[in-house]
Amino acid sequence: MLYKSCVEYANYSLNHVEGCSHGCTYPCYAMMMKKRYGVIKSYQDWTEPKIVSNTLELLDKELPKLKSKINKVFLCFTTDPFMYQVLEVEQLTLKILKRLNEDKIKAVLISKGVYPNALTDRAVYNEQNEYGITVVFSSDDYRRRFEPQAAPLDLRVQALKMLHDAGLKTWVSMEPYPTPNIVKQDIREILRKISFVDRIVFGKWNYNKSTSQFLHYKNFYNSMAYEVASFCEQRKIECHIKKGSINMDLIPDNRLLERTLLTCYL
Repeated sequence: MLYKSCVEYANYSLNHVEGCSHGCTYPCYAMMMKKRYGVIKSYQDWTEPKIVSNTLELLDKELPKLKSKINKVFLCFTTDPFMYQVLEVEQLTLKILKRLNEDKIKAVLISKGVYPNALTDRAVYNEQNEYGITVVFSSDDYRRRFEPQAAPLDLRVQALKMLHDAGLKTWVSMEPYPTPNIVKQDIREILRKISFVDRIVFGKWNYNKSTSQFLHYKNFYNSMAYEVASFCEQRKIECHIKKGSINMDLIPDNRLLERTLLTCYL
């Protein structure tokens, strides 16, 4: 159940559901990989999630062997831990978090669902857990197009703000961020909505030919990365620009811009 991760967010990860009802059409990298390796046959298969029924039993077996090696556990790379309006997924995720936190193992989460109030109970859940949401659109009209069954944007942000106000660490993933030929929007509208968070991660739109068909997409992503980095610098928000989202060769001779981007770029 627990497997080693190579990302900077956490050194171990866990996926306790096969598939995701949100049905994102970016396209979704997780769905693409599952289809390529024959785990699922179609989009319909993917959007009918199946819970790993013995998740907690597997954790009980694996944690004694691995807990000394674990820094943080990431939930989830190939599914959503708080799948919108799927109560059985939410209930299992809460049990997983409780089990991890009993062993004083922190968790980092990312969701397009709605975080429940239960997570503010510090007698049960580790106050150092990190809760994130994905926000790449300024309008729910765009969200319905690309994230058809995910939670409305305002509900995601409100739930995250609730956790922030309870003193918990919150973050936002602005990935995959679309080029203007896919969606025309003002990135500053999004940034204003999420200005309360502790960390913002920005990344470009991948696995879609429409991005590279936008004539100046490299300059566009440099500009968007600078907007995010500057916003974070002004508000003392931790910033991370995903690798491949900026092109250093296109940065002009502007030391402030270069310093701002290099501070955030990993």
